[in-house]
Amino acid sequence: MEGSKSEVEEEEVSYFNKTSSQLLEEIYNLSRQLLQESASLNTIPVVNSTTFGNNATDPFVLLSNGTFNNTRNNTYSRGGGVQLENKDNDFGNDAAWILTATFIIFTMQSGFGLLESGAVSMKNETNIMVKNVVDVVLGGFTYWLFGYALSFGESEWTNAFCGWGSFAINPGEDEMGKVYTTFFFQLSFATTATTIVSGAIAERFNFVAYVFFSAVNTVVYCVPAGWLWGSHGFLYKLGVVDIAGSCGVHLCGGASALVASKLVGPRLGRYDEGEGSLPMGSPTNAILGMFMLWWGWLGFNCGSTFGINGDRWKYAARTAVTTLQASIGGGLAGMSMSWYKNHRLEIGDVVNSVLGALVSITAGCALFTTWEALIIGIVGGLISVLGMPLFDKFHIDDPVGATSVHGICGIWAMLSIGLFVQADTMLGFTSGYSGLLRGGGFYLLGIQALACFCIIIWSMILTFIILTVIDRFIIHIRMNEWEELVGADFAEHGIRRRNVGVSRAVSVLGLEHNGFDYSDIRPQGDNPCHVKVLGELDMLNSRRGSTLSKAVGQVTQNSFRTAIIPSFLISKGKKKKTDKKNQVSTTEVTPIDNPESLLDW
Repeated sequence: MEGSKSEVEEEEVSYFNKTSSQLLEEIYNLSRQLLQESASLNTIPVVNSTTFGNNATDPFVLLSNGTFNNTRNNTYSRGGGVQLENKDNDFGNDAAWILTATFIIFTMQSGFGLLESGAVSMKNETNIMVKNVVDVVLGGFTYWLFGYALSFGESEWTNAFCGWGSFAINPGEDEMGKVYTTFFFQLSFATTATTIVSGAIAERFNFVAYVFFSAVNTVVYCVPAGWLWGSHGFLYKLGVVDIAGSCGVHLCGGASALVASKLVGPRLGRYDEGEGSLPMGSPTNAILGMFMLWWGWLGFNCGSTFGINGDRWKYAARTAVTTLQASIGGGLAGMSMSWYKNHRLEIGDVVNSVLGALVSITAGCALFTTWEALIIGIVGGLISVLGMPLFDKFHIDDPVGATSVHGICGIWAMLSIGLFVQADTMLGFTSGYSGLLRGGGFYLLGIQALACFCIIIWSMILTFIILTVIDRFIIHIRMNEWEELVGADFAEHGIRRRNVGVSRAVSVLGLEHNGFDYSDIRPQGDNPCHVKVLGELDMLNSRRGSTLSKAVGQVTQNSFRTAIIPSFLISKGKKKKTDKKNQVSTTEVTPIDNPESLLDW
């Protein structure tokens, strides 16, 4: 009796499983038909009862190859070089891909250095390169010490705001492969976010103050990185998509650059005679830096898929093509706009249009089609070229256009996902959501906008606090007038360069040729604003009995201090005083004995 009863129970269970499988099959395929009719999703796989097997009581199993599985188990990687799946099989292949990509990304520091040094006057180019070294050395140290812990630490103290744990990271043998791979990749992201700021404050930021800033600025990047890519992050849980860091790296760095350039103020004489762009110190260096960044960006984006196993290699291949496609579109747009405005190709427009397009495609590089990538790149290139003069209107002096290229284009990159992206069905990057123009509604667009808002507010507030504390309690963030006029290379690194004069050929042959007037082309390598200020200082008869700051106040319209910092925060007691006659904030500088000529200054 007991045996026959057991057989009956087994038959009932088998019948129940079979019936449940058929029922779930009918429900799923009916849902698929309805979704296809509404054009919300058109790539949902057809299933049959064999899909369920003995797991009929778990309806989410049928979606293991589809989109909705991620709404049940939201612990899958969405880029950023972070793998959250608990799968260690064949990770060695993925690690080889990621490490190789990171080696390539590391060369981007050279690209940033060359680009920034090419955009400033020649008397400051070495200083810019040294700052890039500082970003890797000190930024790398602090990211190892506490940055990774605040991004991806896993302990009972970890929360939706930040991670906690793994300070001074040193994992055991069982975990070191995946942890070290993620750490190495993310370290390259962290140093890039800081390097973006260095270009925006070039030619007037105190080097010692920058050393402090570079070390501490890691916290500006590492906390939002956890929001975007850590399984604990509140933006991650909401379904944000930022595969390679348009928001987490570029927008973060661009927002910080905006605050830093405003706090430190414009270069001496920068806007006295208009708001036009200044000549580059070395356009060749700038273009070479662009090519190195272009090369590094391919590793930056392709590596963010975090592997080549399974379907990841397909995303890596698409990423390479869309990244290149977007940069082509941006370059076409920038060249066209430059030719339309100036009747020649301005190097700054060409360089920044390509970089702006690369920033624009970075967030969704693995998800867009080639046509979408081209359009996104074109818009990004136009934004970068048109955005730089806009900031000059507000007298925000950004020599390399970092705020426009990385900041505004970073916002466009995030919003473009909310507009164009199709729900991802292989790796679940989009958690089942499609963009507005794909019939997915406003949810994804809203989440992308929310992420931009959160990271802009965080980066701007924290950067303001860090720089204000450094300026008030440690050292002034601004070089004094003498240091700025002689150049950071000479004042801070002991490098003295020969003068770069007007070409002998121009002097002999003139500035007109074939009906064109070339007199508006200024010499490369020097800062014309500084040349003007020095020329007027040389003509001042009262210079000997006054401080240099007071003399500069007589020949330039703007003080280098900005009104954004309250006076009680930047005052240093007896070290500061105000010239009541000219209302110029001055800094005491010991004058040179008997400054009879311009060379003495």
